[in-house]
Amino acid sequence: MFREGIGETGRFILMHPVVTASYYTIVIGILMFSNSPLFLISAIALGICYDMLLKGRKSLRNNLFIILFMSFLTVLINVLFTHNGSTVLFYLGNNRVTLEAACYGFVMALMLSGVMIWFSSFNVVMTSEKLIYIFGRFAPVLGLTLSMIFRFVPLLRTRFELIREGQRALYAGDEKSFIGKIRQLGKEVSILVSWSLESSIESADSMAARGYGLKGRTSYNLFKLRTADIMTLLLSMLLGGITIASYAAGVNKLYYYPVIRVVESSPKWLEFAGYISFIALLAIPLAIDLIGELRWKKSRSTI
Repeated sequence: MFREGIGETGRFILMHPVVTASYYTIVIGILMFSNSPLFLISAIALGICYDMLLKGRKSLRNNLFIILFMSFLTVLINVLFTHNGSTVLFYLGNNRVTLEAACYGFVMALMLSGVMIWFSSFNVVMTSEKLIYIFGRFAPVLGLTLSMIFRFVPLLRTRFELIREGQRALYAGDEKSFIGKIRQLGKEVSILVSWSLESSIESADSMAARGYGLKGRTSYNLFKLRTADIMTLLLSMLLGGITIASYAAGVNKLYYYPVIRVVESSPKWLEFAGYISFIALLAIPLAIDLIGELRWKKSRSTI
């Protein structure tokens, strides 16, 4: 299951677009305003597990690279340009490098990594049809633009591989010198850009010819709001509401300047409820898809 991934056959992906879009809005919204390492590390761990379930084990390497790269870059930038904090580690010229700045940079790296990892699964769950369905009525241009953006991310990679294979078949991949490889890469990128721009123009003309965005235009879709969709939406809103309420009350808030300090004014039960609700919120798609896969394998074994 984790070797190749379940792709677009998961039960959570098949849910109504309003449910999946609302879920990711809640999760990513909480991540963007959280500065608790416990919350962020939990979000990254469950986000990696769900991404592996969708894409297979190959996604683990990409996610670990994102975490390491963002950690190095964010911590480096923060300690070089932010000199607040009372605990001085060392001096770099006349500038102080503080422990508080390094810790805050690391937390920001966790936040950015978590958002990017959850956007990775978002790119699989929220297909172009779902985005057009959600934004097609009140913001058709935005819906078409978003669907094209998310579609072109994997499409550009596929096209670039095709271009590179074609160039190698023409013996253009035998360049040995560094300058020759740079020129060849520039040629391949130029072909890719030209191909993508031409495809974008064709897509825009095709949508305009079909009357996309015109007032009164109807569209056919297979999305129906079922009982399971409503229950999942209500559960996501309930768990997200508890997490947001606990955070608004001061639970799991940390201050990094001038010293690292944890807010302890809130009751412990509210802190526990906020963290448990957040973990349960993150585990919703993972649990739905795992249960669905287990039921499918059990049904196949009885045939």
